[in-house]
Order: sequence, then C-alpha cells, then structure tokens
Amino acid sequence: MGDVQLPEINYAALSPMLILFGAACLGILLEAILPRHRRNMIQLILALVAVVAALIAVIIGRDTRTLTIGGAVAIDGPTLFLQGSILLLGLVSLLLIGERSVEAGGAFVSQAAITVGSEKDLKQASSEPGATEVYPLAVFTLGGMLLFVAANDLLTMFVALEVFSLPLYLLCALARRRRLLSQEAALKYFLLGSYASAFFLFGVALLYGFAGAIDLAAIHTAVADPTRSEVLLFGGLALVSIGLLFKCAAVPFHVWTPDVYQGSPTSVTALMAACTKVAAFGALLRVLYVAFEGVRWNFQPVLGVIAILTMLVGAILAVTQTDMKRLLAYSSIANAGYLMVGVLALNKDGLSSTMFYLVAYGFSVLAAFGIVSLVRDADGEATHLSRWAGLGRKSPLFAAAFSFIMLAFAGIPLTSGFTSKFAVFGAAVDGGQTWLVIVGVITSMVLAFPYLRVIVMVWLSEPGETTPSVSIPGFLTSAALVIGVIVTLILGVVPAPLLDLTNDAAQFVR
Repeated sequence: MGDVQLPEINYAALSPMLILFGAACLGILLEAILPRHRRNMIQLILALVAVVAALIAVIIGRDTRTLTIGGAVAIDGPTLFLQGSILLLGLVSLLLIGERSVEAGGAFVSQAAITVGSEKDLKQASSEPGATEVYPLAVFTLGGMLLFVAANDLLTMFVALEVFSLPLYLLCALARRRRLLSQEAALKYFLLGSYASAFFLFGVALLYGFAGAIDLAAIHTAVADPTRSEVLLFGGLALVSIGLLFKCAAVPFHVWTPDVYQGSPTSVTALMAACTKVAAFGALLRVLYVAFEGVRWNFQPVLGVIAILTMLVGAILAVTQTDMKRLLAYSSIANAGYLMVGVLALNKDGLSSTMFYLVAYGFSVLAAFGIVSLVRDADGEATHLSRWAGLGRKSPLFAAAFSFIMLAFAGIPLTSGFTSKFAVFGAAVDGGQTWLVIVGVITSMVLAFPYLRVIVMVWLSEPGETTPSVSIPGFLTSAALVIGVIVTLILGVVPAPLLDLTNDAAQFVR
C-alpha cells in the first residue's frame, strides 16, 4: 500500500472560519458550565470578539489568492470580499441580538425595548436570563457562511450549506411570546430547506457522473468536452441551482420567506435577510462563473425567466401586505430578482456590482428590522401597518430614519438603493441582458408604492389611541441603527471607494 497523501492546508487563509468555529464550540461549552445569570454578557462578548477577530484576519489576508485543502476551498478576491461583508453584517446583527432577553411571558425581545407593561412584569423581565444559546448558534451560522462562499467543490459547499442552515432553523424558533407562530416558521423553514438540500445533493451526484469529479474547475473542463452527457450536465445544474435559489429566496422557491420572516425573532430575521443573502448569492456566483460559464447561453434564458418572476412576484405581492415584516419579506424577494439581474450579466461588472448590491442592501435591511423591533406595545412588536399611522408625530427621529430606509429600498437617488440598482442594471445592459433591466425598472416603480405608502401613513396620518410608541433603544441597538443608516447614506453619496474595492476583488481563481 502506498502512503496516503494528505492535502496541504493553509491555516492562515482558513483562520477567519477557524476562529468562528472555535468560538462557537467554546460558546456551547460555556452554555453548559456558566451559571444562568452570567451567560448573556459573556456569550455576547465572546461572539463579538470572535467576529471582530475573524474580520481582522480577513483584512490581514486580503492579498491572499490560493486554493487549499486539496482545492476544496478557494481564497480569492470574491471570497475575501464576501467574507468581510458577512462578518460586518453579522457584527451589526449581533448588536441587534445583543440586547435580547426573555420578557415576562417568554418572548425573545430587546431588554431595552421593554418600556410597557406593569411594574411587576418589568421586574420579572429584568430578572430573567436571556436565550443565550442564540450566540453560539449565530456564530456557527456565520462560520458556515464564510465556508459557503469559499467552497470550491460541491461537496464542501453542501457541508457548508448544512452548517449554516441548521442553526438558522433553531434560531427561527426562539420567539417564545408568539411561540406557535415561531415554531411554525421554523418547521416550514426546516422542511423546505431539507428538500432544497436534497435537490442540491442529487445535483452533485449527477454532476459527479458527468465530470467524474466534484470540484468546480474539473466541471468547467468537462463542460468543454462535447463527448460528455448533456442530460447529466443540465440535470445536475438544474438541481444544484434549486438548492442555491432556495437560499436566495428566488421564485418559485420563495414560499418560505414571508412566514419565516414574520414568525422569527426580528433580530434573527435581520441576520437572515442580510447575511444569508450574501452567502447564497456568493455561492451562486462561484458556481455559475467558475464551473458553468461554458454553457452560459443555455442557462441564461432559464435563470432570466426566474429573475423576472422573482421581481414581479416580490413587487406585486408587496403591494398587498398589511404586516411590516411580511412587506420586508416580499421586498427581499424582489431584491433577490434585482441581484439575479447582476449575476446573469456574467461579466466582471456583473460580479462587482452584485457584490456591491449585497453590501448596500444588507446594511439597509438591518436598519429597517432594527427599527421594526422597537415599535412596540403591551403585546409586543406592533408590525401591522395600521398601527404605524401617525408614528412620525410620536417618534419623529425613528420615523425619519425608517422613511430614509424606505426611500433607499425604493431606489431614490442619494441612497445606496439607487446606486446599487444602477450598478447591476448597467452591468446587465453591457452583458446583453437589456430585457431583464426593462422588467427591473418597471417592477422598481411598482415596488416604490408600498414603501411610499408607509411613509405617507407614518407622517400624514393622525396618531390614534392604538398607535404604539418607539421604545428607547439601548446602546447596542442604537449603534446598529446608526451604522445601517450612515452606510446607506454614504453608499448613495460616495459609492466610488466600495465600487473600486468590488471591482478589484472581482476575479475568481480556479
């Protein structure tokens, strides 16, 4: 028997992922060892330190361009940019999660936001420990996302998919005030996510039969061989795409999104809306650009139709929503369609503009959900749109911030929403996908209606007896909101530095 040849491992390149996985494992041990009253602060500090350390490791290794673990993991420009984006968005998400506690009645809500209810309830709320298992679960999820965008073979990508999906299923079930709604959301997400993972794995099997390998470079080489089976190629590509499009919330694989966004704790919804979208589109970009570029003319029309359906369904159904979280869910679906327009440009500008869009949208949606989590009454979060009537009269500062975020979602100039849409649409026109841009512009006008309706309701309606007030946020939530709003403004006014950064990073290695 010959000696087993172990693959070379570049631990420095893998250090951001290793830091997060190590911290998550340590967090699980601390959860078992620490007394209940000390867990929240220690777990929060551990999670924040781990994410910051991983971000520093990404910055230090920003010039790294290598394949490691036998080519299973690729550290290149898109990987490092997307990993940095996930860590920054994850850091802001942890700030939103950081002031969570178990309110009287068992809700997973902000301790600083408990400003209503009886004095007895307040004392009980402040004395109860938080659902501290949220921290190691969130760190595990972020670590899986880092591996997902770096995976250079389909089996590693599948493992990473499960690593960041399984903790998310658990995080969705932590809203205990509306326990049944939260558990229903988690169960739907788990079942549909399991089906999507099964499709992905079947696609991996077909592509292995097609190429005799599962790494993306080998598939790219096999695509150029006319003697290979096209049935296995396109069957495998279709099934793998289903698994990835599910995470992207693209139509018709979007049905989980509104229920899961509504039923999950709002801070967890913010984490999903921002970070999961970066991870999902990062993997989709790598698969399409690295492995299947040789059959672009075959899959572009199909994915183009999916992009159009995603934009139409997201925009039209957003108009009919009466719940703020469901409105943001359908907005997320529509934005997935705009992101696919950039992806399908299949050129360097498409890659760089999509990465820019992911960052811009991520910070905006974190700020939006952060404000939603603060609009509360005695029954918890007041997410029905009718309850927001006249909110500008009672809390003008937060209403102004939320209105600005809505304008960014609508793509109004001087916001990141306008800059990011302009970038992906311009790349798509250069890539010959003008038909997608036309639909994108039309649906953007339709989607502006529900955003502007919210602004009109907040400012031009008289507050009623049932209009809730905006709770005074704690330091961590305030920091998250300030970061989200400022980044949304800066990327609208001075987008050039980030655009240059994405353009420099827009080069995959094989």
